[in-house]
Amino acid sequence: MPLVEETSLLEDSSVTFPVVIIGNGPSGICLSYMLSGYRPYLSSEAIHPNTILNSKLEEARHLSIVDQDLEYLSEGLEGRSSNPVAVLFDTLLHPDADFGYDYPSVLHWKLEQHHYIPHLVLGKGPPGGAWHNMEGSMLTISFGSWMELPGLKFKDWVSSKRRNLKGDRVMPEEIARYYKHYVKVMGLQKNFRENTYITSVSRLYRDQDDDDSQDRDISTKIEKSNFIKRNWEIRGYQRIADGSHVPFCLFAENVALATGTLDSPAHLEIEGEDFPFVFHSMPEFGAAINKGKLRGKVDPVLIVGSGLTAADAVLCAYNSNIPVIHVFRRRVTDPSLIFKQLPKKLYPEYHKVYHMMCTQSYSVDSNLLSDYTSFPEHHVLSFKSDMKCVLQSISGLKKIFKLSAAVVLIGSHPNLSFLKDQGCYLGHKSSQPITCKGNPVEIDTFTYECIKEANLFALGPLVGDNFVRFLKGGALGVTRCLATRQKKKHLFVERGGGDGIA
Repeated sequence: MPLVEETSLLEDSSVTFPVVIIGNGPSGICLSYMLSGYRPYLSSEAIHPNTILNSKLEEARHLSIVDQDLEYLSEGLEGRSSNPVAVLFDTLLHPDADFGYDYPSVLHWKLEQHHYIPHLVLGKGPPGGAWHNMEGSMLTISFGSWMELPGLKFKDWVSSKRRNLKGDRVMPEEIARYYKHYVKVMGLQKNFRENTYITSVSRLYRDQDDDDSQDRDISTKIEKSNFIKRNWEIRGYQRIADGSHVPFCLFAENVALATGTLDSPAHLEIEGEDFPFVFHSMPEFGAAINKGKLRGKVDPVLIVGSGLTAADAVLCAYNSNIPVIHVFRRRVTDPSLIFKQLPKKLYPEYHKVYHMMCTQSYSVDSNLLSDYTSFPEHHVLSFKSDMKCVLQSISGLKKIFKLSAAVVLIGSHPNLSFLKDQGCYLGHKSSQPITCKGNPVEIDTFTYECIKEANLFALGPLVGDNFVRFLKGGALGVTRCLATRQKKKHLFVERGGGDGIA
């Protein structure tokens, strides 16, 4: 259904929301859940295994976690996220998970409708975001329970829907269906709009003390009944059933960026990378294999990258009897390789790839191996139109190989083209593109508000939390910040300041 009536989209600029969330993956879904009034409380029988944290929780057992001091609660906690609220919320939902325990959450959830903050969640596809586009033949890196969102256990939902997988790892399409179902069963659909594409998000004004009264009247118009200030203008279009595009313009007091980082695959930026035999995503490569385009090819597939997606591509080719040349810049002994962080018993297929990386590497005294050959500390110099590639070792030695295809899997960037300077100015390194690891959005670590832009929030992979386990902490931080500000507004109104600017 259209975002709002077409006439109001084109002619009426009065639609204003306290919060607009851009992105409908797990980050956006979880934030919508908490903005809808769901509140986490310490369960009556719960005892957290961390005795210091447990004593802190007992001090304010009657308060929801949203109403407590997140900085105080998260002090001293350690985990696999650089964001303290993410570590806090994860240990409340999955106590001591990194030590191999499967303790139940110490939280229970209550719907308190008086805490509802009106909001809109905009996404290109169905709720679940990029999970609907992932290659379906691979298992997720995380356990199913780590992929779940608050209030609906994944194993309860999925128990009668799939085969029993060792280690409780699941297929991406199962996760996507779970997220779509979650939005429905939690009653969040009214907040979600699909098939929406954002073209610009711009701040309407920057200086609240501007003396130009005419500009001030236009750009700081307030819907007094809701006491909402128009900080942001969001423009875009919604694609409807007949394929046409219906433009829209919304206003928001706050914008939350929950886009993830999978929009734009990273490129090598080398000669010939745009040839049609060079792929940049697993779905592209998987589709080529499924369509039989590489069947019977004697020339190898080149796979570039040393992460888990590259390992997935190696497995995909290997299991389809397609020979592989695997190129990566790092040494196989590099301690930062992801394989070194994964227990062998839980991830045998990835350790199989790592074993091949270590034991089946290229040497000048031997030819390519029949099934797989690794090229540690190498990089691709160029691709040629005759489907050849030029590799160069760390010592400068060059080699040329004939290929049947190439797959470049070296990470991805978010598409923030709707923001000023592609959003680069929001990062820790303002001259570089936003990336999950190298240059995340710089935020206040307890509110998730952007350091360089007030009333703009970011969560999930944009702030370095690439695992669903940890992105839920962003929803907690944003919700607490907005709920606190809402209380201050209501207090201001009650004291007689209702006609002023918030």
